[in-house]
Amino acid sequence: MSSTRPVRDKWKIKKWYEVLAPEMFNYISLGTIPADDPDKLIGRVIETTLYDITGDISQVHVKLYFQIIKVEGDKAYTWFKGHELARDYMRSLIRRKSSKIQGIFDITTKDGYVLRITIVTLTSYRCKSSQKRAIRKIMRDYITSRAPELTLAELVSEILGYKISNEIAEYARKIYPIRRVEVYKTKLLMVPTPEGPKPAVVISPIQLRKSASSA
Repeated sequence: MSSTRPVRDKWKIKKWYEVLAPEMFNYISLGTIPADDPDKLIGRVIETTLYDITGDISQVHVKLYFQIIKVEGDKAYTWFKGHELARDYMRSLIRRKSSKIQGIFDITTKDGYVLRITIVTLTSYRCKSSQKRAIRKIMRDYITSRAPELTLAELVSEILGYKISNEIAEYARKIYPIRRVEVYKTKLLMVPTPEGPKPAVVISPIQLRKSASSA
């Protein structure tokens, strides 16, 4: 004779939490997410698009990543984890008989955040290796000197508003005709703390408890 145990409906014990973008995005709602324990939300990464935030369809190719860092009541708060342009969009920019120049740079903002930034410059025609090196140097010199003058919020604003792309393009045109510059990707590496910069990894209270119990 088999015994049957009542099956608990997991959805009935879950609660819905509203996920909010960081202050730099005016705490706009990113939607709701269910959890039976708010601690389980800490560290979760939410993907959205700039179009979802601004309503501008021309920005649908800009992916944004936010990570939940704390839960208060029924609100889940996040920080900016990074951004990336859709691969289909980047592929659409590539032209034959032109050059693609990519640079990856680690920078530190005025308020102590460390990010890895990928910048792509597309030329109008195919250029020489020496010109590629000169353009990559312009990209590096510009972003490594500009970023320390800006807070994280200001840097993100200038990236998403194409100010940084446009200024790099203006300098690079002194070397060779430029068709477009894109800040292709950003990734948050370190965050400032009273003890100094720490890796941008959020550990949930549940993970902390598990680590303590296994020690």
